[in-house]
Amino acid sequence: MQYVILGLLHLSPLSLYDLHRAFTQGISLFYSASFGSIQRALRQLQDNGLVETEPSPGDPRGRKVHSITASGREAFAVWMRSPVTGADAETTMLARVFFLGIIEDAEERDAVVGTLQERVSADLRGLQSAAEALDSTAVPVEFAEVFRFQRATLDYGLRAHELAARWLTELGADASAPARPSV
Repeated sequence: MQYVILGLLHLSPLSLYDLHRAFTQGISLFYSASFGSIQRALRQLQDNGLVETEPSPGDPRGRKVHSITASGREAFAVWMRSPVTGADAETTMLARVFFLGIIEDAEERDAVVGTLQERVSADLRGLQSAAEALDSTAVPVEFAEVFRFQRATLDYGLRAHELAARWLTELGADASAPARPSV
């Protein structure tokens, strides 16, 4: 969550309420967060010198505005370029794609997409190996229905990873293209 917050703060300084609204209005498509978890993450980012907090000028409620620091920008850039690790790869992938436009250099954007493609490809190969092993195993008749639905679950994973691989390939082709102006 911390890197998602850094990405949002990369775009503009935001209050806690603005951050929460950003999560509920768009980021929740791939990452949900409670008000309290955003507040805790902000505190950790501030303690680590990645975010600075100041009172919002002229706000009668004393709202605070959070801004990304130079160290925060660097930490965000390192995260964007780093290999995807851990079990929640899809969320990480979607978060990085969501913020890909922050990276101005087309070659760097391509490198980020390439890193994501590597992870998806590795996971897909693992699922394909699991499918081959599972399909070559004799299933006792009494477990045929159990196997059928377990295999369907694996098939879902295969299809989802195949789609992600195609999507990233298309995205990689577009990553170097100039951005389309908004209408």
